[in-house]
Amino acid sequence: MRRSDLHTRTAQGAAARVMREYSTSFSLAARLLPPPVRTHITSIYSLVRVADEVVDGAFEGSTPAQRIAELDALEERVRAAVERGFSADAYVHAFGWSARRVGIGPAQWEPFFDSMRADADPRPHGAASLREYIHGSAEVVGEMCLLAFHDGAPVPAGHRADAVAGARALGSAFQTVNFLRDLREDTIGLGRSYLPAAFNLGPKTGSTEPMQENTTLTEEQKEAVLADIRADLRTAQRTIPLLPQPVRPAVRLAHDLFAALADTLDDTAASELARTRVRVPSRRKLVLAATAVGRRGLPGMVRG
Repeated sequence: MRRSDLHTRTAQGAAARVMREYSTSFSLAARLLPPPVRTHITSIYSLVRVADEVVDGAFEGSTPAQRIAELDALEERVRAAVERGFSADAYVHAFGWSARRVGIGPAQWEPFFDSMRADADPRPHGAASLREYIHGSAEVVGEMCLLAFHDGAPVPAGHRADAVAGARALGSAFQTVNFLRDLREDTIGLGRSYLPAAFNLGPKTGSTEPMQENTTLTEEQKEAVLADIRADLRTAQRTIPLLPQPVRPAVRLAHDLFAALADTLDDTAASELARTRVRVPSRRKLVLAATAVGRRGLPGMVRG
């Protein structure tokens, strides 16, 4: 084996471990992917997760300026890896290898890093900035995955626009579900406000007042967020049949896992969301996995 191939394989193994350590749901869905596509997806996930960790607490004791500098350096390593086909950073090398093969470029990673920088020095969002944040933190990641699903082949022009819309919608749904799931950690632990942009929760823009532990949603506000999530899930659901057949069960499972989370959030009192993080039980995940394989990616139903 050539040294370059050994380096790439080792880097991809490190990337795959990141997904296994951080997300049981995505790990379960990834197992349903063909091996080459699974490699791309775990490499994308690892890069996104490592960037997220810079702003979510792994860089302990850091200032906003230090976190932004770290993100700037990481983005530059990504750019260089995609240009040269090599990085000494395992996660960046794995991502760069896949990006070169499936066509991921600055149109995807630049908005992503812009959103990570927004998290590094958080301020309350307005409606426009929140839309931009979701695009960079989630929708472009959906685009990366769409390119990975085609494993270097072009997305057919006849349904490219619909496929991109579905990929973006699924990424947006994942992100918005996590806004509700992580309400306490985001507002109390990390000083961020996503939902307040729509619902006037937390401090006003420019305020120096800290987030308060009693920051909660009303039931009406929670239902409004869930309505947006379900609209995105329906958009994504309609486009699953446009994907290559071998990847549909995995995408179906990821979709269904987050639809189940949306149902659990619906069943949880809004006042509880500032105190607890909801989960889908492991047994339920396995049932959804079996169902996703059985359906072979055919459309299903989203509650509501």
